[in-house]
Amino acid sequence: MRSPMHGWRRRRSPLRRRSDVVEAWTVLVVAVLVLVGAPLAGAAAAWWAHGEARRLSVEQRAERHRVRAEVIGGNDALPSVRAGGQHAYRATVRWTEPDGATRTASARVPADSRRGEQVDVWFDRQGRSVLPPVDETGVWQHTLTVGACATGGAVAVVLFGHLLVRRVALRRRMAEWDRAWARVEPEWTHRDA
Repeated sequence: MRSPMHGWRRRRSPLRRRSDVVEAWTVLVVAVLVLVGAPLAGAAAAWWAHGEARRLSVEQRAERHRVRAEVIGGNDALPSVRAGGQHAYRATVRWTEPDGATRTASARVPADSRRGEQVDVWFDRQGRSVLPPVDETGVWQHTLTVGACATGGAVAVVLFGHLLVRRVALRRRMAEWDRAWARVEPEWTHRDA
């Protein structure tokens, strides 16, 4: 004889405790939060990060300028990684300003640059060598990273909360079983409590 599954959570059972009901509903809430809430939190964080990264990119483009310069000297310093995953090192470069003045400075150049080669270098308003401004690829990389981290963080928080609820439910369930056993044990063992 089969029993219908419709309404199986609402049926009364002498073995079902309140903690069992709370835990069952918690599983439903966790599923909704993980499948809907976490992606929404990730999307919101990514949207915010995209706006901030675009704003930073616009600011950097306004305060930095590119100069086409000739490499006239090198530095034996170890290379560093610059935007785009390319290695760079500091070298002495020379260029001519639009007013005809020749300037020389130390700037970051690609690691494969040779003396006499023309390279693009970036300077800020104070004349310091800086990295190129963040491009659209960098903006999207930042956006996706923040979105993925926010989604993962939200899932971790929800699962940690679920773990705490399960522990509390387990303690309460064990306490309820202990109280029930304390009432029933004398009848079953024929001992006085």
